[in-house]
Amino acid sequence: MNVGFLGIQYSFGLQQTAINPIFLYLGAPEDMLPILNIAGPVTGLIVQPIIGAMSDKTWSLKWGRRKPYFLIGAIIGSLCLFAFPSSPVLWFAVGLLWILDVGNNMAMEPYRAFVGDKLPEKQLSLGYQMQSLFVGAGILLANGSIVLFQYLFGGDSVEVAGEIPQWLYYSFYIGGILSVTTILWSVFKTPEIPPSDEELAEINHSKSLRFNQRIAEPFNEIGKAIRDMPSFMWKIGAVYLFQWYALFVYWQYITPLFKLTLGYSTSEAASQSAQMSLTYNIVTMVVALALVPLTLKYGGKKVYALSLVGTGLALFAIPYIDDSLMVLAPMVLFGIGWAAMMGIPYTMVSKVVPQDRRGVYMGILNMMIVIPMGIETITFGPIFKYLLGGSAVNAILFAGAFFIISAFLAMRLHIHKK
Repeated sequence: MNVGFLGIQYSFGLQQTAINPIFLYLGAPEDMLPILNIAGPVTGLIVQPIIGAMSDKTWSLKWGRRKPYFLIGAIIGSLCLFAFPSSPVLWFAVGLLWILDVGNNMAMEPYRAFVGDKLPEKQLSLGYQMQSLFVGAGILLANGSIVLFQYLFGGDSVEVAGEIPQWLYYSFYIGGILSVTTILWSVFKTPEIPPSDEELAEINHSKSLRFNQRIAEPFNEIGKAIRDMPSFMWKIGAVYLFQWYALFVYWQYITPLFKLTLGYSTSEAASQSAQMSLTYNIVTMVVALALVPLTLKYGGKKVYALSLVGTGLALFAIPYIDDSLMVLAPMVLFGIGWAAMMGIPYTMVSKVVPQDRRGVYMGILNMMIVIPMGIETITFGPIFKYLLGGSAVNAILFAGAFFIISAFLAMRLHIHKK
């Protein structure tokens, strides 16, 4: 059931590693990188909870409940990936990023609920950590392709201002194919569980409403869900505030960091940052399922908090390593942290929210991801320029400190059954 997540996360991997170098190729100043990435937070904030609420009220004998949404999202994302490397100017690429994010968010949120729908509680941890493994695999393939094609076709190329190097095209074309084919695999190979009679009656009631009422219903459902939200989710929102702010800083400034610490060109720095992502996603794939027995034995919050501490320590180390191979070593800790971030919170939330509202609550959980990202895109440009001296080294250290804060907040997460 998680195969489709491979294509979604390949696209996400390109966003992590290749989008900001493309912005730099097209002439974006470094202090503008945060605001140019605002598409992700804004579209996630709007799209994910609405799609989650809509999918809760959807049922088709042929297509199911969640599948129609992540199939349409995958098609939108695929078209954008084919178009992205041909961006002629900066603002064209920025506009495509907005559409790509709509597609990725539309695909990702119902997929989280899809796994929760299918599994009994005793298998939720395994199911979401398996999803974490596919997160690692998708991003691994994306970044591996960037490293490979830069090695094969980019070595003798000369950077031309305002142009995206041709070797970067191929990774996007592969992503465009994977985005649709892997989703289709899950659509045709994994049947959804039909809703109960009570759920079906509620869905049919929703279908009988007037058009304007049906348009308003997802927004009403989101508001009601927020009012009824378990206290656990408010606490995890505090963790996410620092965790995702820090991750966005890392993804935006790891390429500029290597231009500074290793003296690389933009192409070389982009390739090095892809190798960093490649390394931590290999670790994520290796350790994702190993976290299942650890969380069962020691509890999710302890494993999660310790993983966040390790991620923070990795970021403290990276700016002071000036060897292109040795700088990969901290990615072991980062990979363990990434595996925990992509699995443990979803397992915990699935245990505390009602099953018939899992879609909307997974959407709200993802709102808690994109709100910190939105705050970062608005606030970090001035912070970088005026408080951190325009230094990518200070930006990465800043992100490390935020991970340590998120780890302390994670120790407040106590599950109370729904």
